[in-house]
Amino acid sequence: MQETQPAGAIAPRDPNVVMQLSRMGSFHQSRLSFMRILLRRLKRENWRFERHAFQIDANGVGHAVYTAHGPDHSYSLVAFAHDLPPEMRSDRVIATAWDATFTLFDGIPTDDDITRLGANIPKQEAGRVTDRELSVSRANRSVRLFEHVVSRLAAGEQPELATVNQVGYLMRTTAVYGSGKLGAADREYTADRPEFKAPFQIEMLSVYLTRAFVLDLVEYLAQARAPDTAVKIDPDLRRRFGIGNSTGLGMAPYLLNHPALISNWISARENALARVRSLPTASADAVLAFRQIAARAQLHARAWHSEHPLQIKKIAQLQSDMSRLEGHINGADLQTDYPWNRLWLWAEGALSLEGQEQLVSLLMEPYGAMVDDLADTMAADETTVYRIDGSMSVATLKELTEDIYGWALNIDWTSRSAQARVWYVSEEKLEPRLGERFEEPIEPYEQPLCPGRDAARMYADLKGFADGPVAAFLLKHPEHRHVVRRAQIAARYPYAEIRDNTIDATMLPIDLLRAKLAFFGACHFDPRSDRWVRINMFQHAPFPHEIATGNADDWTYPYLESATL
Repeated sequence: MQETQPAGAIAPRDPNVVMQLSRMGSFHQSRLSFMRILLRRLKRENWRFERHAFQIDANGVGHAVYTAHGPDHSYSLVAFAHDLPPEMRSDRVIATAWDATFTLFDGIPTDDDITRLGANIPKQEAGRVTDRELSVSRANRSVRLFEHVVSRLAAGEQPELATVNQVGYLMRTTAVYGSGKLGAADREYTADRPEFKAPFQIEMLSVYLTRAFVLDLVEYLAQARAPDTAVKIDPDLRRRFGIGNSTGLGMAPYLLNHPALISNWISARENALARVRSLPTASADAVLAFRQIAARAQLHARAWHSEHPLQIKKIAQLQSDMSRLEGHINGADLQTDYPWNRLWLWAEGALSLEGQEQLVSLLMEPYGAMVDDLADTMAADETTVYRIDGSMSVATLKELTEDIYGWALNIDWTSRSAQARVWYVSEEKLEPRLGERFEEPIEPYEQPLCPGRDAARMYADLKGFADGPVAAFLLKHPEHRHVVRRAQIAARYPYAEIRDNTIDATMLPIDLLRAKLAFFGACHFDPRSDRWVRINMFQHAPFPHEIATGNADDWTYPYLESATL
């Protein structure tokens, strides 16, 4: 379905539009999400998968090893299953015991490696790992569904579909650590490997293999419980299980602390949208594919449930948007006169932010050959030191500040509501936290996670400074170094800065979480407060033993022919 781009291509959207928290908190998974990037590669390169060990007893205690063999390297998920008392089960980061713990090992572990890992991985933060370990993670059972599945299988019956759909996962991870965390291999150790060039591919591979282990585990426990009657899960039902995840504030500052990387993620997405909008015509096949994916997305929206009031409202908006989109495209000409751009301009006036951002993802689907290469542009070499350009003139810095932070210059930063929050790091777990500035004595510990306010403070000093080099300005005002650096980075990376107040009384941290998790490939977000959210990963995806012959990419939305299941 490759189409020809016109000479006058439509530009990507303005960062002032895209980088507002309310819109970022409406992002959806897409072809450029990291889970889908991973599975496309696994299928394209004919990766092989083996289960090297499965030494689990009837109580569900032991270890297993799942190995993925790529063109040049092999990687092994080493899983440790535990018998966790109910009173010790917690999703909080301060937990010290879990139902299962994991590491992604670089290569195939020896018996000595298993012994070493068995003494450390179950301890997580309290353990010690080496640069042979690429990630460290842990997970807890969804107790009710886990027992339901085991007992039904043991009785020779399939799990109840309604019960499976209500939860959607048998275990949920509470942390998946990579990039040097806890002593694991630094990002630089694997950055030159093609399979890990795209962001978070180590973590995605770890979760993907974890899902395979968990489903094997419940089938094994059912067999151990009732060897004469136990059955396997039906393959179609089996794929309905993903891996859950609980994500809190610890992830939120990532989008502020990695401006160049985040810009590359969003630039890829925005360039994909711009490429599709720029097409002067669309083939009949592309139009049919779009109408089908829109219908499937409508089913997907109907199946999204949450108990959080804010999310309930957003789901209702999305469901209404998908119905409105269906009505519009049924009678619209989608083949001539820049059809996708006309559709987009209609959506800007007719759909909510939820619906608009869903449409961004849907427009990519028929055009994989046109947009999938953008996955190769999403990484960033963050080992590069972004040195401040001291030779830049103060006048140029003022212009940059007005362009990038103009929204912040109009805020009254003396008001209590504009500066109500404080980002800080907890002493106990060294994790980011968000407190109330005027209710807690935490301001001395504030982290520089409000670029807008800091840019406004810098701008006030810039206005009173005679023109000259930035170096001279910083000699007098060294407190502004971090903002100067951010402004100069954002001048090169257009989507580097969030164009919103990250310490406002009305700011919702879950908007930050959703933006990042959507790039992971998560959907059906289920906030449990304004500060943490549960998601499901790899739900409906083919398992490792299916990927060679299965659909490695088009698995997120329900198929039309199975919509009534």
